[in-house]
Amino acid sequence: MEVMKLSVCQIFGVRVHPLTLIGLHRSIADFIHSAQHALVLNVNVHGLNLAFRDKGLRNFLNSANIVFCDGAGVVLGAKILECHIPYRITYADWTWQLAEFAEPHGFTFFFLGAKPGIADKAAARLKERFSDLRIVGTHHGYFDKTPGSPENETVIAQISAVKPNILIVGFGMPMQEYWLMENWDRIDANVALSGGAVFDYVSGDLQRGPKWMTDHGFEWLARLFIEPRRLWKRYIIGNPLFIWRVIKQRLGLLHFDET
Repeated sequence: MEVMKLSVCQIFGVRVHPLTLIGLHRSIADFIHSAQHALVLNVNVHGLNLAFRDKGLRNFLNSANIVFCDGAGVVLGAKILECHIPYRITYADWTWQLAEFAEPHGFTFFFLGAKPGIADKAAARLKERFSDLRIVGTHHGYFDKTPGSPENETVIAQISAVKPNILIVGFGMPMQEYWLMENWDRIDANVALSGGAVFDYVSGDLQRGPKWMTDHGFEWLARLFIEPRRLWKRYIIGNPLFIWRVIKQRLGLLHFDET
């Protein structure tokens, strides 16, 4: 499996696997074919900034079978640290590629997250292009996620009843990671993916920026233009802070406990 062959990049104590798209697909297929119970998570600049100050989140990321790069800033940070990550794999593009890969294999999906109706809409759009894609269930993300709550238990039971090969959880960071941390051991599925705003993008309800921006490392700027009130702090403050922290790590001024 490619994930086992490549050296990981350690950024703020988080181990990031420098996978290609082909390698990521092969790894997911291997997890499913060997009936594993695997976490395939991702990090962007925002996620690594959260993990920088949240040891629990950092430990959970490091417990995953795979953590892949979902941000141009992470590619840049790795380069500063003299560690190679081939490119970012972002859900707005990757979901369609994953569906194309999964369809002939017969892999099944469950979509969990977003506002009511959005995951259904995303599923319908994917099925328009990949008519044999097996999406065995959807559920919105607006339920009581408190451990042990009736709504949370119902969602877990609904997922486990259909035993999907791939569960995509789109609550945003760090809510999706903490929900998986609390519940993944009790869910009957092969692979869990943390997808952020994946269903908003696939459904078409959230627009991306121009292709020249998204293809050249400026998707964060496009998102800032689209959602300035919600994202200004994440990007205007978070991006420079990330680079400053990476430089400090490069200079040996930051140290993290091995987990």
